[in-house]
Amino acid sequence: MHVLPLLSDGFFLSLSLCLDIGIANVAIISLTLSHGFKPGMMLGLGTCFGDLVYAALALGGMAALLQFDAVRWIVWIGGAIVLLFLTFKMAREALYPASAPPVEGEADLATPRPSHLRSFMRGMVLAVSSPSAILWFAAVGGALIAKAGATGPSSASVFLIGFFCGGLGWTLFICSLASHGRKRAGTALLRACHVLSAVLFAYFSYSVIVNGYHDLIVNGASRL
Repeated sequence: MHVLPLLSDGFFLSLSLCLDIGIANVAIISLTLSHGFKPGMMLGLGTCFGDLVYAALALGGMAALLQFDAVRWIVWIGGAIVLLFLTFKMAREALYPASAPPVEGEADLATPRPSHLRSFMRGMVLAVSSPSAILWFAAVGGALIAKAGATGPSSASVFLIGFFCGGLGWTLFICSLASHGRKRAGTALLRACHVLSAVLFAYFSYSVIVNGYHDLIVNGASRL
């Protein structure tokens, strides 16, 4: 088992998911701007565990399903199409970024600070109920997990550790940036996220397409 490639695949898979600007990231930025680093960090930590649940479910199902050639073809083609679409989407939004999302309560520092447990639970709920996360793990996560080869208990554990570290690293980064940057970070932060997201999606698109080609077409032809 190659530990470093599994860790890096899990890390960058999680990072590419985090960089898709959705309701969880907006909530983390909003809470950090309103109440500081710690509440935003606890909410982000909750989203990390919520995403980890989806990743574990995807790993558990893929080990059995990938035994069937038809499933591998569907995962390869479907995942590649969605990844290419997300690459185009993030590149377009990087070129033409929307204005920063409105931050509720940004100037209202007198509002009560939410408890850490409440922020954590809110983050988990946001992660498991996010439409983008559900779509990601249904259409894309399987293809990338298949490419990583994390189908055994040991390799799956290493992959999930890398996956969790990616989400944790992103949460630390975005909370620190929002905490110190405050109002100045808005649109620039969104543009940077979209640029990095487009690069990661393009990398994974290439990786999935090439690995699927070698596995299903080249190796498949040699088995005939």
